[in-house]
Amino acid sequence: QVQLVESGGGLVQAGGSLRLSCTASGSIFSINAMDWYRQAPGKQRELVAAITSGGSTNYADSVKGRFTISRDNAKNTVYLQMNSLKPEDTAVYYCNADIRDIFLTRKNYWGQGTQVTVSS
Repeated sequence: QVQLVESGGGLVQAGGSLRLSCTASGSIFSINAMDWYRQAPGKQRELVAAITSGGSTNYADSVKGRFTISRDNAKNTVYLQMNSLKPEDTAVYYCNADIRDIFLTRKNYWGQGTQVTVSS
């Protein structure tokens, strides 16, 4: 079994910072891309940032220059450093990972989500 567990969400004032973490555990053979998505009330889930196993990154235009995605392959963990937060960043943030398990079955896994609330 493979599981993704997120942490680091919370309430912060506009202009503040938060760091999200997501750790994959279980019967893992390899992890390819790891991503962060978010979903605000009444809106569709959107991709925030992505990072490949080699470290190449991609960001939504709305977070470029403010958010940084990184990963520690030895710990099967992906991070999202969020700076200069805005009220419009308020959402539930989800971790997603493309994982091949020990049976070499490849599948996308989702975390349970962590709430980020930015007050004005």
